[in-house]
Amino acid sequence: MDNIKILVSDDVSESGLEPLRAAGFAVEKRTGLKPDELREIVRDYDGLVVRSETKVTAALMDEAVRLRAIGRAGVGVDNIDVPAATSRGIIVMNAPDGNTMTTAEHTLALLLALARRVPQAHASLQGGKWERKKFVGVELRGKTLGVVGLGRIGRVVASRARGFEMKVVAFDPFVAPEQARDMELELASLEEVCARADFLTVHTPLTAETRGIIGAREFARMQPHVRIINCARGGLVDERALYEALKEGRVAGAALDVFEEEPPPQDNPLLQFEAVITTPHLGASTKEAQEGVAVTVAEQMRDYFQTGALRGAVNAPALGAQELHTLSPYLVLAERLGRFQAQLLDEAVREVKIEYAGELADMEAAPVTRAFLAGLLRDMSARVNVVNAFLIAEERGITVTTSYTRGAGHELSPAITTRVVTVGGEQSVSGALFGSSGDSSSGRITEINGFRIEAIPSGHMVVTRNRDVPGVIGRVGTILGAHGVNVSRFHLGRRERGGEAMAVIETDAPLDDATLDELQAFEQIVSARRIVLES
Repeated sequence: MDNIKILVSDDVSESGLEPLRAAGFAVEKRTGLKPDELREIVRDYDGLVVRSETKVTAALMDEAVRLRAIGRAGVGVDNIDVPAATSRGIIVMNAPDGNTMTTAEHTLALLLALARRVPQAHASLQGGKWERKKFVGVELRGKTLGVVGLGRIGRVVASRARGFEMKVVAFDPFVAPEQARDMELELASLEEVCARADFLTVHTPLTAETRGIIGAREFARMQPHVRIINCARGGLVDERALYEALKEGRVAGAALDVFEEEPPPQDNPLLQFEAVITTPHLGASTKEAQEGVAVTVAEQMRDYFQTGALRGAVNAPALGAQELHTLSPYLVLAERLGRFQAQLLDEAVREVKIEYAGELADMEAAPVTRAFLAGLLRDMSARVNVVNAFLIAEERGITVTTSYTRGAGHELSPAITTRVVTVGGEQSVSGALFGSSGDSSSGRITEINGFRIEAIPSGHMVVTRNRDVPGVIGRVGTILGAHGVNVSRFHLGRRERGGEAMAVIETDAPLDDATLDELQAFEQIVSARRIVLES
């Protein structure tokens, strides 16, 4: 692993990076780089670790020709162009649990500070004043906390708020009523949450759909004594609408840890309101959290480069070490079946149909589908891999469907049957595992277009279709021998006697054009294809 180079471009905990260094990776930490400086050096690295400062844009990734993984030491990935990374086959990882407790605690700190006007009272006393009557606060007990977003952080905030004897009403369209009952809170529409809340806190990712989720329309529904808290992402609360609501007295106060522009400009009017408490994006700023998210991302990136395990990935299905061990031989087989199929085709692919049987029928086989597509589309895109395989298929108008064959009588069925449809028809190739479980070299091709055959999908191969008449095998062997091509294995299959037969011939070296031309010129040969499945 000495050749794996990792760039850390933000201030990430040094001790948290130890898993990468212990794995033998070359880790270089260079913070404060300007965009042009970062684009200049990023081309030399396989991995990039960032927090929120570095903006990982499509232009940056265009320069990063070696980049295979981006690790976000934190939760939010809005500073990373995830679609651009996906299209380039770059995995994006985050640490979804690392900031949960510390951000929830900061939310509660601002909740209490808003209720009791702690920062304002502190500033007054620091200024030599004693203004007890001016800073009369409100109790949390009996008040209603509106929670927008019941992810990890939102759930912790709701749980802690109940400890203050607050009523909790929440909006999250992805949470089922029975889950809400388990959390001892009430689900409601966004409109109702805004109308009922005494305090409102936001805990959703920042997406095109959630940007401005608390805006002028929502403020118009709120009670005038409501107080707003945002420790999630700048942009979730429309700052202009919040300013107008504060100015008109429709909102009693706000506590903001995040802003639409960070750092906010000095003339941001929200900074001038005494009723607004601000902190400089401190939600994740505890020693424990900073070290925790760094360790998490470092371990995830280490495992990805060492074994291919995908944990914490935001643009590909998670695949842990145990699951990877079980699926690994199927992933190898599927990728090779895809490459094999691609080299048998002359026309553009329109549709891919994959059927899983045996133990795969009882697993989530999406990673295997991705591996097959990565092999099939390998020559269509220079950077196709399991991350972007579905995306590239979609871009090319290729429909992908999967099915599962379960039940008695299917134990002998091929584990994977792949059908590729082109304008000229359908081509099928099946494969299964033989030998010990977990052996990545145990995959075999078991059927090609209805011809039962057993061949190892590796190295150099020739696939021929011929008339089933005497002398063909000898003549093929003579042609290969005359051109200095040694046959390592010869697999033959046919549908019925005297019809057509198929041969998969494994050779020690690739066939040159002259050899292939002579095979195709033999009158009994219907077709001959050169296949290369080197690792």
